[in-house]
Amino acid sequence: MTRLTEDQLISRFFAPLATLAGARGLTDDAAVLSVPAGRHLVVTADMLVAGVHFLADDAADLVARKSLRVNLSDLAAKGARPHAFTLSLALPAGWTDEWLALFAEGLARDAAAFSFSLLGGDTVRTPGPLTIAVTAFGLVPAADIPRRDGARAGDAVYVSGTIGDGALGLLTRTGRDAFADRLGPEDRAFLTGRYLLPEPRVALAPALLAHASATMDVSDGFVGDLAKLLRASGVSATIDLSQVPLSAAARRAVAGDAACFETALTGGDDYEILCTVPPSGEEAFVGAAKAARIDVTRVGVVTEEAGPPRFIAPGGADTRFARGSFSHF
Repeated sequence: MTRLTEDQLISRFFAPLATLAGARGLTDDAAVLSVPAGRHLVVTADMLVAGVHFLADDAADLVARKSLRVNLSDLAAKGARPHAFTLSLALPAGWTDEWLALFAEGLARDAAAFSFSLLGGDTVRTPGPLTIAVTAFGLVPAADIPRRDGARAGDAVYVSGTIGDGALGLLTRTGRDAFADRLGPEDRAFLTGRYLLPEPRVALAPALLAHASATMDVSDGFVGDLAKLLRASGVSATIDLSQVPLSAAARRAVAGDAACFETALTGGDDYEILCTVPPSGEEAFVGAAKAARIDVTRVGVVTEEAGPPRFIAPGGADTRFARGSFSHF
């Protein structure tokens, strides 16, 4: 079988995605990224590895879209509008032109949907698993970009969307779920879909810029990521676990199963937004989120003393978790 050369591969699959003038159609050694006047550049990077962040037999277009969306989630948490990205691929033995064509189709679909342009990158062969590295660039119109360390005592704690779908979806995707008897085909398809294709809350960015005191995206697990935000801010929080938003499918999955509920709260792959909002801004924040058609839920309050958050289970008892989040190490 004759394969494309690297130049042919780039020209056929990726050059059409390089729509910014500074990318020069991916024909130069480097791109030139211009930042409009009055904007700040936000930069983030994520690496996805087959067998760790997705399964080797996941559809190529969904893998491509997820690789962009996990980065878009980081940009959204900083209030940034998507602008451009670089892509580096380490392709394993056995890759095909057909697989790469489908991968490029997925990239093109989300690049167009989120006004995200390819700047450049690299392609190599690897004896290991498929590895995808994306560096994303976003633009923010304000100097005061929300960070993790801005939470203050009395601020409300909010999360977007629903928590736990991705972690539970991975279990359904791999057949390792212990809750199959509680779910029908539609629930299983919903959870699997949330794992395969997260929904970055890009539309929430303006509300975060205007009203949030601290922000981050929830990628490694709600419990652990909340602890990171609080630690950066030198505060703690009290969280009402009965208020943590779960989808209908996740509620059926965790019903009466404490271990499954813990997986939902700590397993990761949510790609939702966690933020704190001063009391004076809550009404406006909720209104702005509603206008953006994104659900946000108040789950607790920031407290003054530094330390791990306090989690209160339905019924009022304190709850502890064996681990807070997913970790690579």
